[in-house]
Amino acid sequence: MAASRDTRRLYRLVQEGRLCALREELQGAGAASCPGPAGDTLLHCAARHGHRDVLAYLAEAWDMDIEAANRDYKRPLHEAASMGHRDCVRYLLGRGAVVDCLKKADWTPLMMACTRKNLEVIQDLVEHGADPLLKNKDGWNSFHIASREGDPPILQYLLTVCPDAWKTESKISRTPLHTAAMHGCLEAVKVLLQRCQYQPDCRDKCGLTPFMDAIQCGHINIARLLLEKHKACICAEDSLGAQAIHRAAVTGQNEAIRFLVSELGIDADVKATSTHLTALHYAAKEGHVSTVQMLISLGADINSKDERNRSALHLACAGQHLACIEFLLRSGLRDSPDITGTLAQQLTRNTDILQCFAHSMTA
Repeated sequence: MAASRDTRRLYRLVQEGRLCALREELQGAGAASCPGPAGDTLLHCAARHGHRDVLAYLAEAWDMDIEAANRDYKRPLHEAASMGHRDCVRYLLGRGAVVDCLKKADWTPLMMACTRKNLEVIQDLVEHGADPLLKNKDGWNSFHIASREGDPPILQYLLTVCPDAWKTESKISRTPLHTAAMHGCLEAVKVLLQRCQYQPDCRDKCGLTPFMDAIQCGHINIARLLLEKHKACICAEDSLGAQAIHRAAVTGQNEAIRFLVSELGIDADVKATSTHLTALHYAAKEGHVSTVQMLISLGADINSKDERNRSALHLACAGQHLACIEFLLRSGLRDSPDITGTLAQQLTRNTDILQCFAHSMTA
């Protein structure tokens, strides 16, 4: 128990950067090797919290291994890079730390640095030989990761030192353009469209285009940019035949739906080719009452049926979405059998929902 308390104290002193107190404790203990949480060493802790003086003391006075890995195979360089601590990064690199060491899931320090908007740390790593083209287990390289964060100077720098960095796809065929569009990184998308040569409507393995990603996440400004600068197709379909309006209905992006219907002229009742589901079906399935209201206000046919003769009411009942069911019934949608003869109300055992149906029948 005492040893455990002593270890916690050592890590607390490192975390707080109290070098003098740490020196006294270690001299009294006679050793600096004391595994911490997740197999961290004191070096990991010093690098994570950005205490270069403590880092140098541990490495030089106690000869601690700068390549020591914790249980996730993270080295101190991973910790310093991921937190943007430039002084610690430069110190470790100056002592010969392996610049492209891999932690679990094959992340390099450069990849971890790209999750932060710290250009100087990224420059230090690249200047010491870090390879921007290495990929992690999901197929993302450092440029792809930087596109998710959306910092234009970092993207510009990586393209300058490695012009082919943009020519990458994840294991599910997603490009940095997909990722920047999904995460709402408008300025990053501008850089990608200006300096990279992505094909309009490039698709991932689910058939999604960057335009569809932007719409389903509600990033209308990026959708506009992709239409104007990249000539994106507003009617592109995913692998199930769903269009952008269907994806927006699933995620409840009301303003994106309004943009598609009111500004771009998309038919509110367009059906997914494989299932014949409309946006209204998708919204009801997810229980998005406000989206159902929006679609009906835009002229969507409340009585539209899919290939199995199901109305939006069937899908709302299957999902047990009481508020959505109530709205559909109040709006005039009546129960009807699907292709198997099953009524929407037969899809639920929820007493409140069944009472809602009973009330609608007598109203």
